[in-house]
Amino acid sequence: MSRPESIAQRCAVALSLLLLTGCASLPQNATADPRDPFERFNRGAYAFNDGLDRSLVRPLARGYKTITPQPVQTGVTNFFRNATYPITLVNNLLQGKLKAAVSDTGRLLLNTTFGLGGLLDPATQSGLDLNDEDFGQTLGAWGVKPGAYLMLPLLGPYTIRDGIGSLADNFVEPRSYIDDTTTRYGLWAFDKFETRVRLLDTDALLDRAGDPYAFVRSAYLQRREYLVGDGNVPMENLEEGFEDDDINAAPEGSEQRAQEATAQGPPPSATLPSR
Repeated sequence: MSRPESIAQRCAVALSLLLLTGCASLPQNATADPRDPFERFNRGAYAFNDGLDRSLVRPLARGYKTITPQPVQTGVTNFFRNATYPITLVNNLLQGKLKAAVSDTGRLLLNTTFGLGGLLDPATQSGLDLNDEDFGQTLGAWGVKPGAYLMLPLLGPYTIRDGIGSLADNFVEPRSYIDDTTTRYGLWAFDKFETRVRLLDTDALLDRAGDPYAFVRSAYLQRREYLVGDGNVPMENLEEGFEDDDINAAPEGSEQRAQEATAQGPPPSATLPSR
């Protein structure tokens, strides 16, 4: 598939979604969230992504998890994590986290060489921390506000700041420099699919949500705030937005698990997960 064909297909999907969003309605008694000025469009995008997930992606992910041995799954997870680690390294430098950058360099070199290209994770066994940084977090550390919340077709939840950051991160990710288009997009697709597999355990949580869209929005925004602040976020900020009617009979600890899930990618049923 060539780049023009890929772009054309994405535009076709987006156009179809725009036509569908005219029918998207807000729940009764829903309170407008100032962070989400495009809520009607976003709910339409969420419905599209959720339908695709339930009909195709989730069943495939469950099948993969059932038939694939756990050591193989772990190796695949390690490989894709290691492949995106240059993003973490560069953004540590941009944020002035020199100690973390030195540790991350050692982690990348150790896992790439002695870890067989990242399939194994000797860096963790050696005591090197696993960090998570991206340019959206860097912009936040520089004082850039998140901007409006967006739910994008196929790509899932972002803010304006995180969307710009994601585009910038593409220049650092090694996969972007693979000449063969099929290989490049194949790796991208399987990376997102593998993330979806890791999020299967959170499906029951989201299925209990009275308003899954609002729950995903709260989980995503709170997790991003947590990451930008390196965990230094007032507890009241983390709790705000999870109203009683967002989750019906959700198990204890559900908010924390939802926020942890978004560290790995957009929540389940929201999208084909992206970094």
